[in-house]
Amino acid sequence: MTDGFFTCRKNVLLAKSPSTQIEGVFAATRGRLVSEEQEALLQQWLEEGAGNLPASESVPAVGKVSVTFTSDWLEGSELLMTSLSDLNLSPEVTPCADQQASELNALASSELQDCAVAELARLPAEQTVTVAGSTPWAAVVPQTDQQIAGCAEINAEVLNDDPAVLAWSLACGTETVPSELQARPVQDAVPFCPVPTEVPYHEILWRDWEDLSVQPCVRDQVSENTALFEFRVMSYNILAQDLVEQGLDLYVHCHPDILNWNYRLPNLLQEIQHWDPDVLCLQEVQENHYWEQLEPTFKEMGFACFYKRRTGTKTDGCAVCYKHSRFQLISLSPIEYFRPGLDILNRDNVGLVLLLQPVLPENLGLKAVSPLCVANTHVLFNPRRGDIKLAQVALLLAEIDKIARTTEGSYYPVILCGDLNSVPDSPLYKFIRNGELSYHGMPAWKVSGQEDFSQQLYSRKLLAPLWPSSLGVTDNCQYVTQCQPKKPGRREYSRDFLLQFRFCDIACERPPQLVLLEGVTDAKPVASAREHSAVTAILKRHHSLSFFGKWCSGVIQHGLNLTSVYSHFLPQRGRPEVTTMPMGLGATVDYIFYSAEPVENRAGRRMYKDGALKLLGRLSLLSEDVLLMANGLPNPFCSSDHLCLLASFGLEISSL
Repeated sequence: MTDGFFTCRKNVLLAKSPSTQIEGVFAATRGRLVSEEQEALLQQWLEEGAGNLPASESVPAVGKVSVTFTSDWLEGSELLMTSLSDLNLSPEVTPCADQQASELNALASSELQDCAVAELARLPAEQTVTVAGSTPWAAVVPQTDQQIAGCAEINAEVLNDDPAVLAWSLACGTETVPSELQARPVQDAVPFCPVPTEVPYHEILWRDWEDLSVQPCVRDQVSENTALFEFRVMSYNILAQDLVEQGLDLYVHCHPDILNWNYRLPNLLQEIQHWDPDVLCLQEVQENHYWEQLEPTFKEMGFACFYKRRTGTKTDGCAVCYKHSRFQLISLSPIEYFRPGLDILNRDNVGLVLLLQPVLPENLGLKAVSPLCVANTHVLFNPRRGDIKLAQVALLLAEIDKIARTTEGSYYPVILCGDLNSVPDSPLYKFIRNGELSYHGMPAWKVSGQEDFSQQLYSRKLLAPLWPSSLGVTDNCQYVTQCQPKKPGRREYSRDFLLQFRFCDIACERPPQLVLLEGVTDAKPVASAREHSAVTAILKRHHSLSFFGKWCSGVIQHGLNLTSVYSHFLPQRGRPEVTTMPMGLGATVDYIFYSAEPVENRAGRRMYKDGALKLLGRLSLLSEDVLLMANGLPNPFCSSDHLCLLASFGLEISSL
């Protein structure tokens, strides 16, 4: 029962507490006398739960029950650490590593195991300890000491499981302790890979907060008299439960219980609540979970929420939430990338674009701050269809261009979040960051950089134009209706003038849908060198046809000037950052881009400095080797197959 109490208190594991200490009160101290502080806590718990016991059952005295777990369970014993609230309320405790090691060795001895099995065997056959009102959230939702829910006693069948799984299992309902226990060898435990005892999970998955406001480049741009509207933005792919169940072969490394939605949901909510973002962009949000659980919870946390489900039969989508105490909604624009009849846009991915007005404190007086455009999307995964990915991103950028454009023709600050299913320095990434991409003839698989299909005999290539003009999007990623209107006195070109272009490159290409008619459509026009040079000269003279020339050359552009919050490399470890680990291979596919001011181009890479929107800090990412030590993603403490991204920004506040 003592062990059950300590395991129930293990909910703080999932809080991702930044504390690097393991409080001695909850460290593994099995097999020895209970200290005064531990005894008081256990007695308080017993008194609270005693009222729920049947009259025929009695509560064993403190210190009378001794349960010794197998060595697999003991490997997680040091994982019982405290939350922020526990550290603030409890006295400082400095655990002694040598003492803990000796205690664990003593507990692992066969003599103590035999003693514990014999003692459990003497318990009544149907003895149970329950606490009324226990819910599936009881073991993992962050609570104060007075709010900690009780737990059922330990089921002998899960003694060898991971401690986090055990804690959740205890909270799901009461169990019965059998009258006789079969001592099982360690090798019969559930095949899971716990972290070595000497390296607790919270230290492996530790993520530092990087304060960028103290860097000289930021201090130089922000004077002491410059006021900033500071806010946090989180982007998180939370892994839809339907997708888990449809692709269980991707999670064979995970214990089945940690893939259960009732286990994952509290972890995800607690992580979001812990980092307390002002703007939250989520991907892979299952529709029924959003309406039944997530939206009500987010509203209680002070968020206004908007959701867009993927089209077709898909059950998940994207959500954008913001604190209504910090922002007010100006406009909302959901995007569907599916376009009937277009092969380049035949997938069900979606996006959301919001224009938000920051809410300033009343004591600032006559001050103003620029609106903020926030976009969230989840781009197609298929590594072979980079053409579809580019078209989807172009549609998103066109929507951002429409929403974020000011009446003067400039742009409000933009923050673009999402799972782009593309790696850093891929052509798609470079297109977003550098604002230009020459795609004509590029293999489609190369666009995202996820996999290398260069050895295949046939690969789809991108041809210009990437999408038809009927889509209404220019190669500058702008809606045609948003472009500058034609001048009223524009010249009308005669038939003879237009015939001069009959030998240009695009006119000499045979349309794929053109029906072959002998003597009618089978002939290919051939221009003489003189005619070809004349056409080229005309194209150069008439700048009004520059769009036509670029459309033929296979170049797309945008003018939003976006750069990434993350550098995608960990200099202190000499390894790249990763945001996900499909099949045990780390990769970065999740991003937060934000508006900045370009300063120069170096070897085709655009360099930026902060403008009105300033990056003040970010939550560091992890490397592949670190996540492998924690058995990859998801694991008992990170309940998605992606890491969350978090950044702090500041918007300049100006006088009216």
